[in-house]
Amino acid sequence: MNPFTYERAADAKAALTLGARAGAKYLGGGTNLVDLMRESIEHPVVLVDVTNLSCAIEDTGDGGLRIGAGVKNTTVAADPRMRARYPMLSEAVLAGASAQIRNMATVGGNLLQRTRCGYFYDDAARCNKRSPGAGCDAIGGFNRMHAILGASDACVATHPSDMAVALAALDAMVSMEGRNGAREIPLVDFHVLPGDTPQTETVLEAGELITAVTLPPSIAGRSCYRKVRDRASYAFALIAAAVILEVQDGVVKDVRLALGGVAHKPWRARTAEAALKGAPATEAAFLAAAQAEFACARGLRDNAFKIELAQRVIADTLVKLTALQEVR
Repeated sequence: MNPFTYERAADAKAALTLGARAGAKYLGGGTNLVDLMRESIEHPVVLVDVTNLSCAIEDTGDGGLRIGAGVKNTTVAADPRMRARYPMLSEAVLAGASAQIRNMATVGGNLLQRTRCGYFYDDAARCNKRSPGAGCDAIGGFNRMHAILGASDACVATHPSDMAVALAALDAMVSMEGRNGAREIPLVDFHVLPGDTPQTETVLEAGELITAVTLPPSIAGRSCYRKVRDRASYAFALIAAAVILEVQDGVVKDVRLALGGVAHKPWRARTAEAALKGAPATEAAFLAAAQAEFACARGLRDNAFKIELAQRVIADTLVKLTALQEVR
């Protein structure tokens, strides 16, 4: 363990002052950052504890919810407003980790967790994310869990968050504060694809702090978070799908679709959404839209099966949500 100092921020202003120090990292629940420190992947000089900041879930004037970055995952999943208005988000949180981890992990930390790629954690392996310019052993190695969309020759890692996938489908906004003031951006733009710089994972600037995630008013239709994994007990997703579907008179009126386990970031399936709106709510139409989304997918030696798996998961989930609306 490298030596570091620990500071507890009294408020956001103090956190930003402390976070401006060279080598500073913000500490939420620590469920990912502390592991990375133990593995000598992260080497913060200063840990700035922000767990007592932004810990409330508040109603917004338009019927949405503002979730403080310090809110625990357990609190998000259990909040009655969340379960009533955004049940898909509660499902995603419960699918993401054990109760012990959910009790510690925070919303802001969940968005910032880093990939679980085995080569990223193995200091004997080449990894551009851990050591820029070193190469990527995952491309020619065991890559069953890796990306099939948006990857590059520099990195094929996937983002591990379940919560972030649901937030992407819900059109959530991320609020941040930094030296240049406060700003808010769509969650779908918060994470970035690897390109030639896979070590850059978000649009956060140096010392910038996530303060909240805001959900717009809930939309009509049925929703579901579907996670396909090797075991039911808190494994990372092979494929995950956050889906909201509204059907009227047998036609898709609105659909939101985000995917996990397929890319370096939560993947909003815009191509499939565009193909589905106004289309008949049939299994054939659902499968065709899913196939259109994955037309540019690139499978590796061990993960090419994920392309067809993802298409079938999307179509099957949409079929089930359609049936639920028909019997409503």
